[in-house]
Amino acid sequence: VLENIFTYFNLIFLILAILLCLVESYKNLTFLPVIIANTGIAIFQEIRSKKILDELNVLNTAKVNVIRDGIEQTIDIEDLVIDDIVILETGYQIPADAEVVEGKLQVNEALLTGEADEITKEIGDPLMSGSFIVSGKAYARLNKVGADSYISQLTVKAKTMGEGEQSEMIASLNQLIKWIGIIIIPIGILLFSQSYFFNGNTIKESVVAMEAALIGMIPEGLYLLTTIALALSATKLAKQRVLLHNMKSIETLARVNVLCVDKTGTITENKMSVQKMIVSKKQEIISQSDQLEACIADYAKAMAGDNATMEAVKAYFTKTTDQSYHHVIPFSSVQKFSSVALADKVYVLGAPEMVLRDQLPEYAEEFVSFAEKGYRVLVFGVYDGILEEPVLTEAVTPLGYILIANPIRKEARATFDYFKKQQVAIKVISGDNPLTVSNVAVQAGISHADQYVDASKLSEEEYEAAVEKYTVFGRVKPEQKKIFVQLIKRNNTVAMTGDGVNDILAMKEADCSIAMASGNEAAMQASQVVLLDSDFSRMPEVVAEGRRVVNNIERSASLFLVKNIFSFLLSLFSVIFALTYPLEPSQITLISLFTIGLPSFLLALEENKKRIRGKFIMNVMEKAVPGGLTDMIVVGALVICGVTLNLNKTDVSTASTMLLIAVGFLVLYKICSPLNKFRSQIILFCASGNFFSVIFLHKLFSITGISAVSLLLLSILFFSADSIFRHLTTLVEYLFERKNEKEQKPFSRVAKKFLSIFKREN
Repeated sequence: VLENIFTYFNLIFLILAILLCLVESYKNLTFLPVIIANTGIAIFQEIRSKKILDELNVLNTAKVNVIRDGIEQTIDIEDLVIDDIVILETGYQIPADAEVVEGKLQVNEALLTGEADEITKEIGDPLMSGSFIVSGKAYARLNKVGADSYISQLTVKAKTMGEGEQSEMIASLNQLIKWIGIIIIPIGILLFSQSYFFNGNTIKESVVAMEAALIGMIPEGLYLLTTIALALSATKLAKQRVLLHNMKSIETLARVNVLCVDKTGTITENKMSVQKMIVSKKQEIISQSDQLEACIADYAKAMAGDNATMEAVKAYFTKTTDQSYHHVIPFSSVQKFSSVALADKVYVLGAPEMVLRDQLPEYAEEFVSFAEKGYRVLVFGVYDGILEEPVLTEAVTPLGYILIANPIRKEARATFDYFKKQQVAIKVISGDNPLTVSNVAVQAGISHADQYVDASKLSEEEYEAAVEKYTVFGRVKPEQKKIFVQLIKRNNTVAMTGDGVNDILAMKEADCSIAMASGNEAAMQASQVVLLDSDFSRMPEVVAEGRRVVNNIERSASLFLVKNIFSFLLSLFSVIFALTYPLEPSQITLISLFTIGLPSFLLALEENKKRIRGKFIMNVMEKAVPGGLTDMIVVGALVICGVTLNLNKTDVSTASTMLLIAVGFLVLYKICSPLNKFRSQIILFCASGNFFSVIFLHKLFSITGISAVSLLLLSILFFSADSIFRHLTTLVEYLFERKNEKEQKPFSRVAKKFLSIFKREN
């Protein structure tokens, strides 16, 4: 409430209102209802949006399991206190500084230190908040919570609507409003001084003229329109189970031209299942498949079911022999294998490339055909040696191959077809076998998915060329994902989806990060957008909503800036030529109401899925400059003719108002082109409102009858305005087009090109 009431421009409007009251020009206070309505709507929408987001945050807030009074409880992170015993498992983000009291963890502190190495944490070792658990399970005692913890804000910070400066669009508007706020004060002083001291007008006339100029320069509804449009989009998406951590995400997603996705959870369902187990033809240690299955079941029993792969293995291999086990090395996304010592042998389970290494060519023929069919292949074998650390130095003898599959999402093909039509390139970055990922991506309909590479075989020097050439990247480590996103981001706007701890580093680097709610807490906290139902098919809706908002705001902003450019130029014109500003505040209100405010609000509701191109402020200026210049030329000509022909001031102000309304509708027509039923209805409705106000509310808006000379002058300038506007539009569009081209041509050639266009137009 305070932020919307106590603004700089509201202060300016308050001062202007007081001045009008002092000079008893009450009818020119017509701008006040608009300002009050703007403020009230902004407050209402922000409270409404915040309420919806808060309700979602309550449902989706980060939770943590703790032991209190000997009982395990699930509480919000905000409720943690010192000496709480928290239970930490794979995929969790450590919520507060702690110390391990039982168990063992593999922790990645990359979000804090920038180093992607996994650190083993055992009893007595410290844990820093903000880092996340790659594997293992442990109990930890908290020693610092809340503001005292190392980086608690990563997980405790409120999921607010986001600050304006996070968006290029809002940042541009902030910059524009800042400069307007600076220039209106000296211009206002100059206009009043000139009118009162030099032109001999009364204080009332001088105040009214000065205020009309200043009100015309203030884009009072533009910032409101933008923030409300973004807030409404955030609440609309929230109702569709898409949670935005900040409003920037809408605009960024709308500008995305490269989308990086993982295979699991995005292209495929998040659930894994073992399809079958193949006995290695070359193994001799365990000769029968039932014995091998029992061995794998014992292995799985020794491992924590803290990832989808191990859960699938546990569910399939259930007939254990209860062998004793010792020294378990849990699976990690970096080494891509795990191991368990059963009896006198060390067994290893993991990706073929990581487990077999140099032996891969020897055994590849046994499983490569399955990988080509889209299965994820895991090698189960015996390690020839003692394995104390997660580093394989000796040979592994494969015993069998476990085939795992994720069903492709039903809606995947339609989703990727949408992005193809929208010219959004897809990059699949996965930790799985590149051939497997490629086959799955082809089935999902991703363009160029047959172009794949094994990232484990790439040198750092080859990364840049690889991200340009390939669509599918397999065997990618978390640190590599981060580098790939950095490289792609150099020339593109990149969004990154993920649901696991191995995605977090890359998600932090992307322009916009999207997490699946079915993933772990750490990924959700690191993201800007959370798909609460983990349905990737929501993405087209999110992108379409972003494009609708940005394109419509861009279009509406052009309407506002026409008035601002005109008022600024006419103010300078009045100062330079010692003329009194010809309009009154009530007339500016009428012009703004039906050619700017109302149509811009209605146009912001329209569907608009066009891809966003270029910079926001430049696109807006390209559409606004021709209208602003046309206004200045025709009104300036009218004022000069009025002085020359000694026309009545009210004639000049009424004729100027009519001209500005006419040019306003020319600009509105241009912005609405090509017309459809909805846009035609908007123009017709606004024109009717204008006609009604001029006929029945003419006293309120200071519209008077005009002389025959003024009427003739108005007619001539009206028809001139159409021609001036068309040619200025052609020139400005061409100059902006030339500016956007990399190769600049000499100005003479630009002029020659414009002349040819001018001749064709006429």
